[in-house]
Amino acid sequence: MEKIASHKGTVTEVTPGQVKVHIEVLSACATCESHGRCGFAEKSDKIIEVSTPRWQEYHAGDAVTVTINQGMGLKAVAIAYLAPAVLLLALLITMLSIGVGEGLAALLALAGLGIYVLVLYLLRSRLQQKFSFKLSLDEDV
Repeated sequence: MEKIASHKGTVTEVTPGQVKVHIEVLSACATCESHGRCGFAEKSDKIIEVSTPRWQEYHAGDAVTVTINQGMGLKAVAIAYLAPAVLLLALLITMLSIGVGEGLAALLALAGLGIYVLVLYLLRSRLQQKFSFKLSLDEDV
């Protein structure tokens, strides 16, 4: 069975073919009574751009739910965090094992990481199609 990750949000902007949604992401401790005093509470605001052919149905201020297949979310995490970390370590270890100095090895590993980011940038339209969000209006608001 397909697992779905969803977040509630508010539409901030609507443009042809695209809806921008503001989502407030709270950690588990953010709802705790003591979160303001302990300093560990995590809260971040995110703006998600959702491409949709039904963009005319949405207006700024609408309460919506943004969903994504959880498997796609895990793939996105792998591409954004896991692959660059593995690439950086692999390049660094390879450079050091062939006798390149530490400073140069670090610079070359970072250059390799830069190339990875450039490739992701060049493939951004293909990745946006693959990792698409679904949007629905909240009826109970």
